[in-house]
Amino acid sequence: MAYRFWCGECGFKTPWVSESQGADRQLDHYEKQHPGIPPGGHVEVNRKNPEGGGCLQVLGIVVLLLIIAAACQR
Repeated sequence: MAYRFWCGECGFKTPWVSESQGADRQLDHYEKQHPGIPPGGHVEVNRKNPEGGGCLQVLGIVVLLLIIAAACQR
């Protein structure tokens, strides 16, 4: 699972990371950008692997391009 933390004061959001990394990054953001304000906002949860599945999509596109290239050579 991956988490993305959103700031409640501005448009800042963390990348998809572990829950503890996201919380740490949000705290760092609040300390630098909004001192004296307790961290707020919301957290998105991605139950899928955010880095997975990309290879399958790329492979499908490559196969499709090869089919198109083969059809154009006739």
